[in-house]
Amino acid sequence: MGNYATGVAGLDEVLSGGLAKGRLFLIEGSPGTGKTTIATQFLLSGVEAGETTLYITLSETEEELRDGATSHGWTFPAAFEVFELVPPESLLNDEQQQSLLYSSDLELGETTKRIFEAFERIRPSRVVLDSLSEIRLLAQSSLRYRRQVLALKHYFSRNDATVLMLDDLTADAMDKTVHSVAHAVIRLEELSPNYGAERRRMRVIKYRGRRYRGGYHDFVIDTGGVRVFPRLVSAEHRSDFKRETVAVEDARLNDLLGGGFDRGASNLILGPAGTGKSLLALSFVQSAVARGENAALFVFDEELGLLFERAKGLGVDLQAMVDSDKLVVEQIDAAELTPGEFSERVRNCVETHGARTVVIDSLNGFQAAMPEEQALILHMHELLQYLNRQGATTFLTVAQHGLVGDMKSPVDVTYLADTVILLRYFEALGRVRRAISIVKKRTGSHEDSIREFKIGRRGITLGEPLTGFQGILRGVPSLVGQDEAGLLYADRD
Repeated sequence: MGNYATGVAGLDEVLSGGLAKGRLFLIEGSPGTGKTTIATQFLLSGVEAGETTLYITLSETEEELRDGATSHGWTFPAAFEVFELVPPESLLNDEQQQSLLYSSDLELGETTKRIFEAFERIRPSRVVLDSLSEIRLLAQSSLRYRRQVLALKHYFSRNDATVLMLDDLTADAMDKTVHSVAHAVIRLEELSPNYGAERRRMRVIKYRGRRYRGGYHDFVIDTGGVRVFPRLVSAEHRSDFKRETVAVEDARLNDLLGGGFDRGASNLILGPAGTGKSLLALSFVQSAVARGENAALFVFDEELGLLFERAKGLGVDLQAMVDSDKLVVEQIDAAELTPGEFSERVRNCVETHGARTVVIDSLNGFQAAMPEEQALILHMHELLQYLNRQGATTFLTVAQHGLVGDMKSPVDVTYLADTVILLRYFEALGRVRRAISIVKKRTGSHEDSIREFKIGRRGITLGEPLTGFQGILRGVPSLVGQDEAGLLYADRD
C-alpha cells in the first residue's frame, strides 16, 4: 500500500514513515496549534510528487487560506485545488434568515453532496477537510455526526484517497467520535508559560498497525511551515568509536584527571558563580581544536560578544576557532527554545558538523527552559546517553547556590556524569583563592588531592597539591603543615 510523506520536517520520523495511503487521519487541536499549516504542507508535498490534491475548507475562505500560505512563502500551483464550501444561497435568503427554521438535514445533505461533487470533478489522491467542527454543528447529534463521518470515510476509501480531517475542538473537546473511525489520531497542543513564548507539542494518540514514536514531541511554526522535533531516544543512535583516554595540554590538570578525559564520557564541572567553570570548559574546547577535532559550544548564560572578548583576554581565541570551522557556538535563549529543539540542535552539531567535544554552559540555563525537575533529568539522561554513544566528550557546567561553606545545586545530576570536577572558593593567608578537585571518575583512577588554581592572562594555572591544609572544601581551611609554598600567590602570573 505504501506511505505518503507528510512534508513536515520530523513528523515522518514520529509516524515511522508517514501516512498510509488510502486511509483517513485526524489532526485535532485548539485554534492556533498549526493544523492548517500541517495540512497545507501535506498537500504541497503531494503536488511536488506529481499528485493532484484538494483542500476543502468549511471554516476559512479561500482568500484567508491563500494569505496564510503567502506568509510562509508558498503559492498554490494548479494541482493544489481549493474548494471553499460556503452555505448554499437558498439558506441565506431573507425568508430563511427571518424564520431560522431551515432544516439541518437539508443543509447537511447539501454539504455532503457538494463535497462529493468537488471530489468527482478533481479526483485527487490527497484530501484535507477543514474542519469537522462545522460538520458536527450541522449534524446536531453524535449519532448523525458519526454516521456522516463514516459515510465520508467509506466514500474516500473506495476512491483510494488519503484524507486529513481537521478538528479544532471548539464544539465539544470531549467528543471522541472520530477517534475510533480514524486510522490515526494526532493531537496538537499549545502551552502558555508564565514567561516567554508559547510552547507547542504534539503526540500520536493512535496509529493502527504502526509502531509510532510515543510521547510528546515539541514543534514550532516558523516561516516555511511546521518543524517537529522527535523525542530523542538514545538507544536508536549507536555508533562505533575507539574508546580511549585523551590527555589535556596542562600537565598538572592531566595528573589530576588521571591521564585525561575518556571518549564517549560526560563530565560535570560543579561550583559556585565565578570559580571559573566556563573558562575551564573553554580550555577543554581549545585543547580539542588544537588536536584537530571539531567542537560545539552551547551558551545559555552569557552574551556571546562578552564571552568571546573575555575568553580572548585569557588566551582562548574563540573567534579564530569559529572562523576555521572547527567550532560551532550557539547562543541559547531559554525563554524561547523548547528542550526538544535544543536536543535537535545538539544532534545537528554532532551528526552534521562532526563535533567530538560538546560543552553545555550551563545546566542552570537549561533548567530555566524546563521548570519540571524530573523532566529535566530525563531529558539530560537521554541527551548524555546519545552523546556518549556517538563518541562525543561532553562537558556540563552547573552553578551551585552559595559562595563558601555548604553548597546546594539546583538539580542533582552528578549521578549522570562519568567525571565530576569540583571547584571551590577558600580563604588562606588573607586571600580568597580557588581550589579544584576530582571527586568522581567512573572510567579509571584519578588524583585524590586538592589543588589551587588561578585564572590569569595565560588562562588556568594549577598549583601543587594542598597537603598542608584541612577543610578546604568547607571554605575556611586550617593550616596543619608548612604548605605556603604550594600556593599560587596573587603577584605570580
